[in-house]
Amino acid sequence: MTEDELLRKGASTLSDAGIPDPMREARILWRATSFDGADAYLAKVAQRASRMPLSQVLGYRDFYKHRFIVTRDVLDPRPDTETLIETALRAPFTRLLDLGTGSGCILLSLLAEQPAATGLGTDISKAALDVAGQNATALGLTGRADFIQSNWFANVTGQFDLIVSNPPYIAASEMDDLQPEVRLFEPRGALTDEADGLSAYRIIACNAQSRLVTGGRLIFEIGPSQGAVVSALLESAGFTDIQVIPDLDGRNRVVSGKNP
Repeated sequence: MTEDELLRKGASTLSDAGIPDPMREARILWRATSFDGADAYLAKVAQRASRMPLSQVLGYRDFYKHRFIVTRDVLDPRPDTETLIETALRAPFTRLLDLGTGSGCILLSLLAEQPAATGLGTDISKAALDVAGQNATALGLTGRADFIQSNWFANVTGQFDLIVSNPPYIAASEMDDLQPEVRLFEPRGALTDEADGLSAYRIIACNAQSRLVTGGRLIFEIGPSQGAVVSALLESAGFTDIQVIPDLDGRNRVVSGKNP
């Protein structure tokens, strides 16, 4: 088949699978596989037609200013999360903690913007930490980024002037409504707490001050409906200067607070 015929075939397959904008994705997959030939291309199309996320089919996702390795062991970095990056960069920091680091996209993006800073990423998943380590190596940040296996603060020591987290915030009752790309292919433990979606915020808010210097900041990504309740958790824990920041679509996406 010619390139045009392959693209049409790929787009038709993706369209039948319910993929939005199938020709665009057919072209992306062709660019990624054209040197490997038609069979490799059609194999990638079949993977995407199974509703595997495009990032997992390709093996990477472009996020903020860098490209990150993505596997089924980590969340797919999303443009919404760039709001957290931009919020964190509003003030300088030298020692950063990323709780539930996943691919490392938040930690590594922030360190790349602050050349004097060092950071620690934690995750309960050893497989996720392996991916984060690969991304640190690819970005040349292994000398400034460390990773440890930890259930939130359990194995964390030291003090930080910035703590960030994109924790599992989807309620268990909402999981069945997610797109198949998310529900079937992304790690469930990184999506939901199997409860009301607020468990991680409660734990982190209650324990963060012991790991923050005076004036240090805590910044969360949140679900669009969680701004008020997460703000209240920070206020109850003693944080000040609490703000709710919208993403580019105008939805509440980030909550930040300061350790007085």
